[in-house]
Amino acid sequence: MTDQRLGLIGGGNMARSLVGGLVKSGTAPESIIVSDPDDSIRQALAEDFSVQTCADNPSAAHVADILVLAVKPQVMQCAVEDIAENLLQRQPLVVSIAAGIPIASIESWAGSPLPLIRVMPNTPAVTGNGASGMYANHRVSKSQRAQAQKIMEAMGIAVWVDDESLIDTVTAVSGSGPAYFFYLMDAMVKAGQEGGLNPEISRQLTLQTALGAAQLALASDESPTELRRRVTSAGGTTQAAVEILDKKGCEKILIRAVHAARERSVELAKLLGDE
Repeated sequence: MTDQRLGLIGGGNMARSLVGGLVKSGTAPESIIVSDPDDSIRQALAEDFSVQTCADNPSAAHVADILVLAVKPQVMQCAVEDIAENLLQRQPLVVSIAAGIPIASIESWAGSPLPLIRVMPNTPAVTGNGASGMYANHRVSKSQRAQAQKIMEAMGIAVWVDDESLIDTVTAVSGSGPAYFFYLMDAMVKAGQEGGLNPEISRQLTLQTALGAAQLALASDESPTELRRRVTSAGGTTQAAVEILDKKGCEKILIRAVHAARERSVELAKLLGDE
C-alpha cells in the first residue's frame, strides 16, 4: 500500500472491517478515504480509525489508486455510474466486494474497460476470520493482484479462482457457509438443552467445540474425513451419532444445499447484472 491511496465506496460493516484490518496491520490511515452518505457512519470511521471520509462518491474516486466498491448490489449500478468519469480518467484498480455483480456489468456501467477484481467475502470478516474468493480480469497486473490480496487478507484468508463462474461456487461454500454452521450449532445447543444442560452451558460447549474443531482441522494435514475417523471409536458414542447422520443422508443433503446456493447465486447474478 506504499504511496497508494485506497478509496472505499460505501462505509458499511464489510468496509469497516476492511478499514479496521488494514489500519491494524500497518496501513497509514491518511492513505484511506471512505465515502458514505450517512453522517453517523462517516463520523464513526473517522473517530475509530482516523481515516478520511466524504459524503459523495466522486470525491473518493478522484484520489484513489485502488478503489473498493463496497455498496449493496442493488445500488451498485448507480454508484458506478456516479463515478464513471473518475474511473475513465484515473483507471484505478477496482475491487468489487458486492455479491452477485459480474465484472462485465461493472465495466458496462462504467463505460470503459478497467482492471477489475471481483471478491466474495463472508461475514466472519468482521472478526478478522473471513474467507474471500477472488477473480481478476486480464487487465489486472501481477503487482495489482498482490495489492488486492494484501487488502483482503486484512480480514482473513484470500484465495484466487481462475474462472469468474467459480465465484458462484465460492458464494455457496464460504459466502453462505457460516449459515450452515450456525444451523448445526443451533441444533446442537437445542440437543444439549433437551439432554438437561442449561442454555448457556450448552451454548458455550457447542461454540467452543466448533471453534476447536475448525482450529484442529486447520492445524492438521489430514482431511476432515480422516479427522472424523480418528475420533469415531468402534461401538462408541461418536459412532452412534455418525450412524444416524449417515442413515438420514445428511452428507447428501448438505451437498444438495450447497449446490442449491450456487444455482441461486447464478440466478441472482443474471438478475443484478441486467438491472
